[in-house]
Amino acid sequence: MTDPGDRLLAVRAAEGDEEAFEMLVRSHSRAMLQLAERLMGSRAEAEDAVQDAFVSAWRSLPEYRGDAGFATWLYRIVTNRCLTLLQSRRPSADLETVAEPAAPDHRSSPARAAESHAAVRDLAQAMDALSAEQRVCWVLREIEGQPYETIGQAVGIRPEAVRARVFRARRVLMEAMAAWR
Repeated sequence: MTDPGDRLLAVRAAEGDEEAFEMLVRSHSRAMLQLAERLMGSRAEAEDAVQDAFVSAWRSLPEYRGDAGFATWLYRIVTNRCLTLLQSRRPSADLETVAEPAAPDHRSSPARAAESHAAVRDLAQAMDALSAEQRVCWVLREIEGQPYETIGQAVGIRPEAVRARVFRARRVLMEAMAAWR
């Protein structure tokens, strides 16, 4: 859905209004940073990707037609930037750079803490086994909760192709995490 406030700010920004663009950045930067961090697995890389994406968005604003919502348009720019960075990486990411999600406090049981750490490590390895395209679609669907149509617009493919990528990603992750069921 297109936010009329975003649309108006985007039009003003496309005309050179830096304050309007700053308002758009403030409004969307948190969501875009969360998306990039989930895709990249590193806060520093995510910040770089989002910064590059916002620079690209500023330069491309005259081309923004408003067919899709401004947030969807930004998702596409951030996703494409992350995909480019992910594809240029060496085949496997260093596990030390993978951000661990917040886990419940396991200080009461060292065995549970070790088990939780091992599960997170295994999930990070399983995520690394996904292609960059599968990872992006899976994160946008399962973590961000985006509909298939929005993901398709963001990635530049049909919703049916998004469904297929998410399905394959789920299968890879389920097989990799089977020992943890």
